[in-house]
Amino acid sequence: MYLSRKQAEELVNGCIKNDRLAQGALYKLFHADMLRVCYNYLPNKELAKEAFNQGFLKVFQSIQNFEFDKGDLGGWIRKIMIFTSIDLLRKELKFNTLETTEKVESETFISPTILEKLFFEDILEKIKQLPQATQLVFNLSVIDGFSHKEISEKLSISEGTSRWHLAEAKSRLRLLLETSNDLVSKSEERRQAVR
Repeated sequence: MYLSRKQAEELVNGCIKNDRLAQGALYKLFHADMLRVCYNYLPNKELAKEAFNQGFLKVFQSIQNFEFDKGDLGGWIRKIMIFTSIDLLRKELKFNTLETTEKVESETFISPTILEKLFFEDILEKIKQLPQATQLVFNLSVIDGFSHKEISEKLSISEGTSRWHLAEAKSRLRLLLETSNDLVSKSEERRQAVR
């Protein structure tokens, strides 16, 4: 969704003044996208909804700190949702401390011929099957573009542990996607329905 700077400024200024209409407009504008972000990071809908609600509370409490020159409003809200989701999940996670020295970031981990047959929703479904810690690192790195340094700082793990989880996620996803004929069939059915 695109907001002009003027629209964003009006919403932010209204929220700073505790204007209920501005707060409602901001909430409605970002509701679906930010709830989806929470679903990507948390294992069940109840936790995702809790993170979403806590995240929006943090947004309204700290909106006066948003700086237009440092990024767009949606990106700022997204980071709050990601970090709130991680905070809820962190206590439950047990990170494997194995490290890898392999250069896994540069290799193609899923065949393009498999990817072109799949819908994004199908891939997300398989990502949800990864162990929680591995899924979290994969989402932060691949989907949201955080560096291993940023991931290690946020999750209190070493960069090597972050790299290991990313390599593990890629390895497991490759197997899940390449051996899942039913998934390719399901995606083909979706493709036919769209036509």
